[in-house]
Amino acid sequence: MNRAWGLAATVVAMAVAQGAQARPLRVMALDQCADQYVLALAPDADLALSPRADDPDAWLRREAAGHRRLRPTLEAAVGFRPDVVVRYWGGEPRLLSFLQTRGVTVVTIADATDMDGVRANIRTAARELGQVERGARLERTMQAKLDRAAAPDRPRPGAVYLTSGGFTSGPGTLMDAMIRAAGFRNLTAAPGFGAISVERIAMEPPIRFVLGFFDQLRADWRGAGRHPVVRRAAQGRTAAKLPAAVLTCPAWFAADGVEMMARGRP
Repeated sequence: MNRAWGLAATVVAMAVAQGAQARPLRVMALDQCADQYVLALAPDADLALSPRADDPDAWLRREAAGHRRLRPTLEAAVGFRPDVVVRYWGGEPRLLSFLQTRGVTVVTIADATDMDGVRANIRTAARELGQVERGARLERTMQAKLDRAAAPDRPRPGAVYLTSGGFTSGPGTLMDAMIRAAGFRNLTAAPGFGAISVERIAMEPPIRFVLGFFDQLRADWRGAGRHPVVRRAAQGRTAAKLPAAVLTCPAWFAADGVEMMARGRP
């Protein structure tokens, strides 16, 4: 009898172990950028997306339909019990500390400043999600778009990136890398992000504008980028109006933004 009970217990334990192994990977995204990565790389996993997964400025907002949404809190993580957590900026210190002590894999999307940085983000996330081949396909798709947007060997026209709030982007930023990949010369020389004056635009309008976040009609509606002087200067000089969804995350769809700009190259 004891042997029979022991055998039965072993069979049950093996079945439980096999069931645990067979269940889908549980993946929790802590912010909107992380949503994009997990939707692209692990759509068939058991996903818990952030509350902003289907906002208008989310690149894969349609793909987010049907997936659960969880706030990036300790309580939500305890209830969901993720195997992997993906984040860009999301996650309070208490939550991140809890995940580390429980041995949960935490993937952090880096703030890439060039296309190589985006590639590194794809590879890191794909590796930790067990989707290396899917990540490789994403990289190939991105590279094909960059190749199509590449400029011919001739002098590059100058362009200025301008947000609806009146900010621009210089060397050391992903936007600078995107402008150059689209065949333009970035006329903003100061590194990083900074404000650009309406007076400068009025006195020295660039050959081309690259406008960003102007599709968010309720955002920065009094920003310098929406000033009538800027609007007049940009008429007939706009290479592209990049939607917010292209700009909110250092991801593969930066190449889509590059293609949009390249179509407006003189």
